[in-house]
Amino acid sequence: MNTFTEQKAVITGATRGIGRAVTEALLAQGATVIGLYSGNEQAAKELMANSPAPESLLLHKVDVRDYQAVEYFFQQVEEEFDTIDILVNNAGVRRDAALAMMRQQDWNQVIDVNLTGGYNMSKFAVQLMMKQKYGRIIFITSPMGHLGFAGQANYAASKAGQVGMMKSLSKEVAKRKITVNSVSPGFISTDFLDGLSDEQVKAYKRMVPVRRFGTPEEVADAVLFLAGKNAAYINGSVLEVTGGL
Repeated sequence: MNTFTEQKAVITGATRGIGRAVTEALLAQGATVIGLYSGNEQAAKELMANSPAPESLLLHKVDVRDYQAVEYFFQQVEEEFDTIDILVNNAGVRRDAALAMMRQQDWNQVIDVNLTGGYNMSKFAVQLMMKQKYGRIIFITSPMGHLGFAGQANYAASKAGQVGMMKSLSKEVAKRKITVNSVSPGFISTDFLDGLSDEQVKAYKRMVPVRRFGTPEEVADAVLFLAGKNAAYINGSVLEVTGGL
């Protein structure tokens, strides 16, 4: 069933991991996807080459931290499509270190990409969605926002901030039939977990009641549920995809 036929979706971090899975799932269900990526040209080429519907996929290299670049991107989108139906704020980075030893640039980069990037994207997406009085905005957050791991103060702060922003925004735009929610993945098998030792992988899997890491496709299923028209009464919520973490 092409349940997203004629809908336009903007996805940040669209070429890898969870973002790629969401992109491919929406394309398979008939959506036009405008995907953003920060700089990995090889990943962008691979996605386009293997896309289930390359004619419905447009990729833009945009730094979500850059307010003016995001504003210009949405001007282009408006010129071509007038409005959009879905925004998935998926772009994210990690720069782990104990807070006392954390470099200022590592704190700033994580906050700027994960949190400020979500603000930049959501601000201009809302303006387009209000034209048609309909929209779905979904933040990809993390249980680290409320659990907190040692060495991830910047990441946890950014993810907690995403949830707070989501809840406030959901109240601001609900009367325009725009819903704002979050999907909170736990340990998902993507390159985001690169750098973990074998012992860390085993320890983290023991933390998860289902005793495995999730897949990007399982997260994409949750995103598509919240992005669908049947989720109209779900607003300001966090849907956890964590295996019971």
